[in-house]
Amino acid sequence: MRRFALKALFTALAFRRAEMERVDWDRNILVFSTAVTVALVALYVYGKATSRW
Repeated sequence: MRRFALKALFTALAFRRAEMERVDWDRNILVFSTAVTVALVALYVYGKATSRW
């Protein structure tokens, strides 16, 4: 899991390289889906911590 997190972090950091002019849809989808997954996990943990679920 740590390796995947680092890979996602480096992908996000390298997201705007100057030499890339066209849109890389695979990278956009990877970053967006990672952000959505992290947000859903955070909401789940918050819900469990506050006894809402």
